[in-house]
Amino acid sequence: MRTYGYTDTLDAEHYARALRADIRDGLTRTPKSTAPTWFYDARGSELFEEITQLKEYPLWRAELGLFQLHALDIAERTRARSLVELGSGSSTKTKLILEALGPAGLHYVPVDVSEDALHQAGAQLAQEYPGLVLHALRADFTAPLILPELPSDEPRLLAFIGSTLGNFRRPARVPFLRRLRSIMRPEDFLLLGADLVKDTEEMIAAYDDGEGVTAAFDKNLLYVLNRELDADFAPDAFEHRAVWNSEEQHIEMRLRSLAAQDVEIRRLGLTVHFDRDEEWITERSAKFTTDGLRAELAAAGLKIDQMWTDPDADFAVVLAAAP
Repeated sequence: MRTYGYTDTLDAEHYARALRADIRDGLTRTPKSTAPTWFYDARGSELFEEITQLKEYPLWRAELGLFQLHALDIAERTRARSLVELGSGSSTKTKLILEALGPAGLHYVPVDVSEDALHQAGAQLAQEYPGLVLHALRADFTAPLILPELPSDEPRLLAFIGSTLGNFRRPARVPFLRRLRSIMRPEDFLLLGADLVKDTEEMIAAYDDGEGVTAAFDKNLLYVLNRELDADFAPDAFEHRAVWNSEEQHIEMRLRSLAAQDVEIRRLGLTVHFDRDEEWITERSAKFTTDGLRAELAAAGLKIDQMWTDPDADFAVVLAAAP
């Protein structure tokens, strides 16, 4: 049996093309706003790993704790023999699900836009679980997804964890969930992680820690744009802020310009003006209520089979299926 496969659905220019389009569009609108995708070069990924270990950032630990408690429940309820993980990254938490499902003969499809992340995680998993049938898929999961061939007579589990759903704006979430529903069969399940609305100060602290790690992560975007687009952002000319938008129910990470300034983005042939104190939204991270989650899943044609929350009801892991 072949135990490792790799499919790349993205052309060599995908990252550069998407970056140019988003930065041109985002920095010429009011207010300025760009996707959080561009934080994650090698340095950005290192900084995010540091963030997950900060005392102010309980999301990562809460989800890990729920998987430790309920991985066997998930395995028993789904009986899945294929696991497809969207935005897999390092696949750290996924190991708990793999082990609960029984990795011998299990088909695992990590989906990510990062070729390096897929190969690094794939090599490690192949070594740790020699019986795992692994097929890495480099793809943009925000677009229609074409999965590799999987056993047709066994249940599949789609996993979208880490509250990554919160990076979608509210009008885009239900269409995205509908696309996932469209590739699910009646016996399949969706595993979803979602950060819940909690005390405002606690939510803000998770995105503006006392050690300044999140600020460095936010400003790393400027270094990425300087390198990739031949821009001349001065990181010291911006400061990081985190703001709770109560109307939209999301945290906004922002970079505030400390002075009136013009920035050249030479590969776009673009000059961007910032007023003093003008703020650029670099990330929106939605927080959910349990009723809101039920409503959005129902609108996408999905029904919650089981929902687990941590003791403080700050984070939820949801198992959903077609009704």
